[in-house]
Amino acid sequence: MSLRTSWHRPLVLFSAAMAVLAVVSAVGLLVDDRVLVGAPIWAKPFKFAVSFVAYCLSLAWMLSLLPGGRRVGWWAGTVVALASLVEMVIITGQVVRGKRSHFNRATPFDEALFNAMAVTVVILWAGTLVVAVLLLRARIADRASAWAVRCGILLALAGAAVGFLMTQPAPGQRRGVSKVVGAHSVGVPDGGPSMPLTGWSTTGGDLRIPHFLGMHALQLLPLLVMVLSLLAPRFVRLADDRVRLRLVLVASGAYAGVFALVLWQALRGQPLTGPDGATSAVAGLILAAVALGTYGSLRAARTPLSLRATDAEGAPAPKDLVP
Repeated sequence: MSLRTSWHRPLVLFSAAMAVLAVVSAVGLLVDDRVLVGAPIWAKPFKFAVSFVAYCLSLAWMLSLLPGGRRVGWWAGTVVALASLVEMVIITGQVVRGKRSHFNRATPFDEALFNAMAVTVVILWAGTLVVAVLLLRARIADRASAWAVRCGILLALAGAAVGFLMTQPAPGQRRGVSKVVGAHSVGVPDGGPSMPLTGWSTTGGDLRIPHFLGMHALQLLPLLVMVLSLLAPRFVRLADDRVRLRLVLVASGAYAGVFALVLWQALRGQPLTGPDGATSAVAGLILAAVALGTYGSLRAARTPLSLRATDAEGAPAPKDLVP
């Protein structure tokens, strides 16, 4: 089926608009030397635009997989697109004004804009939840793809929910009194020393890390299925759909573990670049579980004899990943 007739058109159109905004924001980064909260002022719309391109295109594709509930899915996707559009208009408008968009309660107008953004985020999350429910109920032929999509969208919902934690008052902030209420960082003020490109804090915790990681499970887990499918003709174990399913489930569990780990790390005020012994130990356990799960998934495969034989034209059988 063509992209034009099967993918969710409002989400595709919004993604195209965000691609244009990403280019405009990149130009802004080059020609506008203004800095806001320790970062170039056009960095936020650039990162949001790029993120929305990936997020909304993924949702548009996932909605095309639904065999039923298409009408509900179309409305849910349209709600996500409209809510995201309102959020990006506010973010970009505040950049033009030279004001921060998030957590800004300096004036009644700024507070109204931030409150409007808060509403759009809730609507966006609810729309994605509807799509998630539809995907959990849908019968998708390839089981590995089905579970990659389901786990990806559930992790994306968890990642998006981290944004709600950012709106809580940081130490020293009071609702109705402080000009700024809420923060990305934990244990340190926003705008301090940070990692290049991402802007994540290098001196304290940063809730944007689990937020980013969770949101982009929506792309990374389905991408894993695509890679496994491309490798299947070369490796006999991956030609078994049960093996691909097991590997997807292992990857999904590992992804959830890493998401929980970086959220725990951020909430303790610990930078990603400076893990303590407890964080490192948990990371080691996750790595060991992934290694064992991957080995077990490949080892348990039962390969049909026909796949081991040479085909009629004399082509070699796919390689086996486990001896």
